[in-house]
Amino acid sequence: MARGYLELQDDPKEEEFKGFSASTPASPSSSSSSPPRSRVPSGNSNRSNNNNGSKEHAEVEMDDLLLTPPQTGLTHEQAAQRLKTFGPNQLVEVKVNQLLKFLSYFVGPIAFLIEAACIVSAIVKDWFNFFTILGLLFLNAVIGYFEEARAESAVEALRQTLALKTRCWREGQLQEIDTTLLVPGDIIVLRLGDIVPADGRLLGIDASGARTDGELLVDQSSLTGESFAVSKKKGEEVFSSTVVKQGQQRAIVTKTGSDTYIGKAAHLIANTASEGHFQKVINRIGNFLVLFTLLLTIIIIVVQYITYRDDSVRGQVLNILGPVMILAISAIPIGLPSVMAVTMAVGARGLAAKQVIVKRLAAVEEMSALSVLCSDKTGTLTLNELTFDEPYLAEGYTPQDLLLYSYLASEFGANDPIELAVRQAAEWQVPILRNRPAGSSKVPGYEISNFIPFNPSSKYTQATVRDISNEVTYKVAKGAPQVIIQLVGGSDAAVRAYTTMAQRGLRALGVARTLAGTDKWTLVGLAAMLDPPRPDSEQTIQRCQTMGITVKMVTGDQQIIAKEVSRRLGLGRVILDASHLADGLLTEEQRSDRFYRADGFAEVTPEHKFRIVDALQQRGLLVGMTGDGVNDAPALKKANVGIAVHGCTDAARSAADIVLLAPGLSTIVDGILASRAIFQRMRSYALYRITSTVHFLMFFFVVILVYDWSLPAKLLILICVLNDLATLVIAVDNAQISKLPDKWRVGQLIFLSCFLGILLTGLSFGHFFYFWKVKGYYPYPTAETDSPVVDRSLESIMYLHISSAPHFLIFSTRLTGYFWESMPSIWFTIVILGTQVIALLMVIFGWLTPAVPATQALAVFGVSLVSCVVLDVIKVQVFKFWTLGSHSLSCAPCGGRRKMLLDRKRVERNQKRVWRSIHKGPEAIVAKTRVLLAIGSGGSKIPQSMMDDISWDRHGGSL
Repeated sequence: MARGYLELQDDPKEEEFKGFSASTPASPSSSSSSPPRSRVPSGNSNRSNNNNGSKEHAEVEMDDLLLTPPQTGLTHEQAAQRLKTFGPNQLVEVKVNQLLKFLSYFVGPIAFLIEAACIVSAIVKDWFNFFTILGLLFLNAVIGYFEEARAESAVEALRQTLALKTRCWREGQLQEIDTTLLVPGDIIVLRLGDIVPADGRLLGIDASGARTDGELLVDQSSLTGESFAVSKKKGEEVFSSTVVKQGQQRAIVTKTGSDTYIGKAAHLIANTASEGHFQKVINRIGNFLVLFTLLLTIIIIVVQYITYRDDSVRGQVLNILGPVMILAISAIPIGLPSVMAVTMAVGARGLAAKQVIVKRLAAVEEMSALSVLCSDKTGTLTLNELTFDEPYLAEGYTPQDLLLYSYLASEFGANDPIELAVRQAAEWQVPILRNRPAGSSKVPGYEISNFIPFNPSSKYTQATVRDISNEVTYKVAKGAPQVIIQLVGGSDAAVRAYTTMAQRGLRALGVARTLAGTDKWTLVGLAAMLDPPRPDSEQTIQRCQTMGITVKMVTGDQQIIAKEVSRRLGLGRVILDASHLADGLLTEEQRSDRFYRADGFAEVTPEHKFRIVDALQQRGLLVGMTGDGVNDAPALKKANVGIAVHGCTDAARSAADIVLLAPGLSTIVDGILASRAIFQRMRSYALYRITSTVHFLMFFFVVILVYDWSLPAKLLILICVLNDLATLVIAVDNAQISKLPDKWRVGQLIFLSCFLGILLTGLSFGHFFYFWKVKGYYPYPTAETDSPVVDRSLESIMYLHISSAPHFLIFSTRLTGYFWESMPSIWFTIVILGTQVIALLMVIFGWLTPAVPATQALAVFGVSLVSCVVLDVIKVQVFKFWTLGSHSLSCAPCGGRRKMLLDRKRVERNQKRVWRSIHKGPEAIVAKTRVLLAIGSGGSKIPQSMMDDISWDRHGGSL
């Protein structure tokens, strides 16, 4: 077997590539220095490369596949052939059995209630009700199944836009390709922030082709659960789905797809769908309605059983249970899951149109409640388009020297803005870098023998350079100015220059080199770079502030630069540096208060970002965090809504809940506005659904117990089906976006719903008694009637009223203000009115129910419309009375609510005490001043009237 490339690399002068052998070790923590010759199959059960459908079982020599020149990579023909043989580099997705998924809609409290009613109807041989309920059960399952499928397909289509890319050498060019196109033998470049796209082995050379002794720090927690990153040296294996935390190297792909280590243990990467805050609230509402329904229906069953226990027909439990179960089915929110799925899917598609990709649907609702947004500075608040300004140069160096040394210490192939700016400026201004072949990583006259890439701890890059003309070898470093100045032993002139640059809002980049033949560092100079704020950043921040969102800038730059940028953006000048963030003398409460009052944070590390988010969350705030690097991943995961900004690394994208495809902060604002609209729609539906259920159950609870009267089952179910299907269009309704962050106030929601439900119940009794006592529509046979057959016209009247009055209320529950302040969408209006027009025509023409005079039907219809206007006025007054949750806390001060109420009162007392202190301070000053004036004028006695007249207003001036 030919000598491997790793052996040849021990001799840096030997450039010919002879071969490379690799094997996959038994676990991520082990590797083999002399791997055995391995044979791998060309395909498996999921990979078929035969055009006529048969599998090939021929074996391929793995060593033959890994004979790839690391400087040029595979050819396109080789890659295409291997892609046919091994298939795409992706794990076989385990599909959910669609039949089992459909059957899951027959499980749950709501489904069980419907199934119980269906069984009771079959036992008593009420076949009409049996087939009606059975049809309703399947209708609910079909709607839920297809709407959830639509939501899942919409989200999946959006996620496809986030397909991972990797940098790969092919035909001598460094290309960015989809990770699914990788094949064994491909030469890939791994650097800080990358997710390793396939199993591979490190080659010990960097992106430019120079030998490197640096190690790759890899986070393998997704595979092994290890808390700490693992160092990987030349020749060691890296595994698919792990994250590069530090370093840069080329690697050769050894395994792809299901053959990778993680592919063979696919259960390790199973994702658990977390239940979002929104879903928890909706489930609580659904459970409340189900329990409320069961409580009233059980009371009805018990009372009717006691009343008719001597009746051989009416007294049977099943005969009592059947009609009552129909009533329960008509009351419970069958459309609740469907409305949620449709609204979320439509909202996600709407956000995608604004270049905001949602990875977790629950994050849509959580964005609406954000009260603090910690925003990265570079690339989000600023353009991230660095341009060079007048540099500071040490004695004996020119601007071209500064750019050349910066270029030699730059990371080839990196998309980092600083690296790009340095390379572009050097290639434009340094003569020896011009007119080179496209994609060349070589510097004429120089040879880079070792390169150490940037890492957040050291904050600089370093290259070992050999000047070919005089055979002199030296080191070059490029990085943060304070680090480079310290590296050279300090320089007062450089510190003054750096401070001046920072005061002007310029970013400085320090460059140093060692003297020939020594390890002594000398300063070359400081490159000054300008990263101007985005034109829309200041306006966007003002919009956030008017929306009740506090924006805090988070940056790794020096405090003086952060203050200047913050001033330009109108954020304020209270910027905390790393010393404040790591102050161990502060309690958690004091640290949280300090972070909350700050306008921004400078010189932060990834640990600082995590600590900032955690401290703000401890105050009960919902925090959004933006980031773009691998070191931002912990903070993105910790935040309530992690936002990966435009141009982010794979690791940041993987950790975030939302990914921005467009640069800047304005897209975040668009996402927040859209999420608030979605929240208002869901809150509107919840208020409407609770109100209609309370009204429905309370009315029938009384008339069944007192008058033994109810609507026929077919009309009850018709109300349920038409009204629930109509509310699906709430997903496309216009919504009035709140000015402040939204919050689920369940106490307020249930109180208002019950209050409106009671008022609607009173209106229903008004209709019931009016048409009974005045119009003579008797609900049951009486002695005064000649025939035992009762006139069923009252059923028609009450069906129309119970169908229309609560349903029209949705026009009012759409917003907290008056309904005319935000008009509904045209489709929403058509569907809501259309369902009730159908009910009106049914009553007039006698479809499924006795016909009544058109004038009476129109009168009922009109009263329902007018009543909703009256209830709308009452709703507005309730919202005005219910001030921002204070009454909801006082209504039930127990448990956590009691602690929240006590904390709020404590804060109010402290504020009053502070204002009293502020008030007394100037009073004392005024008193002393008057005393001195009196003494100075010769008076030894101060009149009491003067002392009594001392007062001061905190707004300025004496009273």
